[in-house]
This record gives sequence, C-alpha cells and structure tokens, in this order.
Amino acid sequence: MPSQTITQADQALGVIPAAPWRVKTVQVLSEWRLSVTFNDGVSGLVDLSEAIHAPDAGLLAELKDESYFALAYLDYGAVAWPNGADLAPEAMHDAIQETGIWRVE
Repeated sequence: MPSQTITQADQALGVIPAAPWRVKTVQVLSEWRLSVTFNDGVSGLVDLSEAIHAPDAGLLAELKDESYFALAYLDYGAVAWPNGADLAPEAMHDAIQETGIWRVE
C-alpha cells in the first residue's frame, strides 16, 4: 500500500476535546501504522500490524484490508473505524510520550 497522508482533525460539534491525551490529528501510513498528534503537542506513531494479524484480532481483523484501515477517523479524540473498532487514546498517549511509538499487540 502506498503511503497515504490523510489528515483529519476532531470535528465533533459542540465538543471541545480539552484533555491533553485526546488525539487532535491522525494520518494513515503504510503497513498498518498511524501518525498521531495529541492536544498537548505530543506526537508519534501507532503500529497496529501485529494486533491486526493476530489470531484473536476481533474487530481489528477487518482492518487487514488496507483500504478499510485507511478509513480511520477521529471520534471525540479517539481514533476509530466504521466497524466500531477504536483505540484507547490515554494508553496511546502514555506510550508515545515515553518511547515515540505505541505497538498494539
């Protein structure tokens, strides 16, 4: 899959995502990775490749289709997909603040 640069800001009407760990922007990258920036300016990578290909991937299994993975969007400061899969922004923020990358297993 070629590298994509789809950036989307949180657009929820009437909601001001003030918490520092809420995701402000997300970019879909190749190989089941995302580039994220949080309200407090912390930014880094999220690597979902291992979790998506795990035997017990659950909702994440649908994200194996790279075109579906590219449908990532922000839902009240969390990265989400149309099938209901989403990522915990607090855990993501903590890992990225510490090491610059969050590898979801």
